[in-house]
Amino acid sequence: MTEAEKKLRNAYDSIIYKIKYEPDIALILGSGLGDFADSIEEKTIIDYKDIPDFPVSTVSGHAGRFIIGKLYDKKIIAMQGRVHYYEGYSMDKVVMPIRLMKLLGAKTLILTNAAGGINEKFSPGTFMAINDHITSFVPSPLIGENPETLGERFPDMSEVYDKELIGLLHSTSDELDIDLKDGIYLQTTGPNYETPAEINMYKALGADAVGMSTACEAMAAKHMGMRIAGISCITNMAAGISKTALNHNEVKETAALISDKFTKLVKEFIKKI
Repeated sequence: MTEAEKKLRNAYDSIIYKIKYEPDIALILGSGLGDFADSIEEKTIIDYKDIPDFPVSTVSGHAGRFIIGKLYDKKIIAMQGRVHYYEGYSMDKVVMPIRLMKLLGAKTLILTNAAGGINEKFSPGTFMAINDHITSFVPSPLIGENPETLGERFPDMSEVYDKELIGLLHSTSDELDIDLKDGIYLQTTGPNYETPAEINMYKALGADAVGMSTACEAMAAKHMGMRIAGISCITNMAAGISKTALNHNEVKETAALISDKFTKLVKEFIKKI
């Protein structure tokens, strides 16, 4: 057993006896969805700091805990706050929560985030279904020894985001009269925002939105055989497109304004899965 497997097993052993349900669906609550956990019933709350060898969120607005319970007839495990590469964790640590949720039983992963808009047809408050991503600017979470229990050495990434789930997401948004775009998400390391020159390069590569999370999580989940859906909330336009300086308060303010709509979309989506 590798060191990574031992740490995962220790984390699993510290949680499994505390939860009532084996989760069907894993959910990462990005900016704008922090209050989603209020919708989960019969919930068990586990702080990351109480799990051995587990990374802890250090970013404002990220509570840093698992919420496990039920929503409609679905058994849910939700991350209320994720961890990021820019917080100083290795990429292996960043995706440890994904691997743990899969080991606990989750087969489907819903990723949400706040992102900067590169596509100039977008505006703050736009929702984007992620249909592909670019991870060339961050280290792969699969670098290093590959435990066969997690997945194969050279996993295919031709279709990271499940087409059926994307279609279901669109039908849900149509029913709720919520405008949902499609696009390619690009992950950077952060924590600094990008320069206008970098945004121009990302635009030339085909990216529609940029952020500091998510794609590495999707890669780890795909490696383990999970079905994945991703939704970005465009909270600001990227550097050079935005006419004002970028700051984290703007991200949080926009996320708060669309929180109710974002929550409604994700809840109804889960109901249909």
